[in-house]
Amino acid sequence: MTAVVHRTTTTTSTASTTTTRLSRALRTREAAAPLLGLACAALATVVWSGSFVTSRGLHDSVPPVQHAFWRWVIALLAVAPFGARQAWRQRALLRRHGRYVLLASLLGVAVYNTLVNQAGLTTPAATMGMIMAASPVLMAAFERLGGVRLGGRRTTGLLIACGGVALLVGGGAAFSPGDLWMIAAACCFAGYSALLRRKPAELGGTAFLFTTFLVGTVLLLPVQAASLALQGGFSPAPGTVLPLLYVGVASSALAFFAWNKAIALLGATRAGIVYYLQPVCVALLSWAVLGETTGLPQLLSMALILGGVVLGAGSRR
Repeated sequence: MTAVVHRTTTTTSTASTTTTRLSRALRTREAAAPLLGLACAALATVVWSGSFVTSRGLHDSVPPVQHAFWRWVIALLAVAPFGARQAWRQRALLRRHGRYVLLASLLGVAVYNTLVNQAGLTTPAATMGMIMAASPVLMAAFERLGGVRLGGRRTTGLLIACGGVALLVGGGAAFSPGDLWMIAAACCFAGYSALLRRKPAELGGTAFLFTTFLVGTVLLLPVQAASLALQGGFSPAPGTVLPLLYVGVASSALAFFAWNKAIALLGATRAGIVYYLQPVCVALLSWAVLGETTGLPQLLSMALILGGVVLGAGSRR
């Protein structure tokens, strides 16, 4: 009888210890989630900054639609080894959420990057980054309409960063037709980011990524054919192929995976505040790669943007 009681006590103690360890592991994971989300958002933002420089750098050698099309073909090939099998297993789920997948593919893949490339024909890369920095304001508006409370600290950080963007735009940047294309691109990206918040939980991340890349590429096929017929193709060379590999693998496969993960962990608004780092990164890259200069108003606005990022991303209250 004593042995039975002892075994029962031991079993209860072991179960209690296991429960405690699981509880600690869950708390550790919950505590690490915001940091991981911020890191993913920062990674995507920095990598995407290079795509604006690439769009500007290829403006006279690769037509905008062809730039977008080959970007997504490369991205699709990069993601296929990781997402194709999962997408096939979840094909019934993808069909059930077909409208959602189609809208995400249209906004985030087919339209957004085509508009960015079109803007790159006339708008400097630094200005493109400035205008895109307005997209977190739109993300916050979309989330607020969806019933998400932003909180005082996050709203204040967002407004400070937005003031930095306003200073950038008002600091002497000349208006060009490409700016309108960038404004439209910002609206598309904000809509895509807000849409990610509603992604079905049971839908795998790589399956979703692969499917949106595939659908977006198919949507671009008609305009790709029209561009080839009207503008002709471009000559493959290191100066065109290497930038396309960068935007296809890094700015598409890697950055979109990181951004989708950040949205899942933080929400569109909080991840969007980190996105305010983009004009800073673009300005530095455009200066280093393209020789575009940055003046005192731009430097002051960057300080405001960074301050807003730190304030807004540091708390949910």
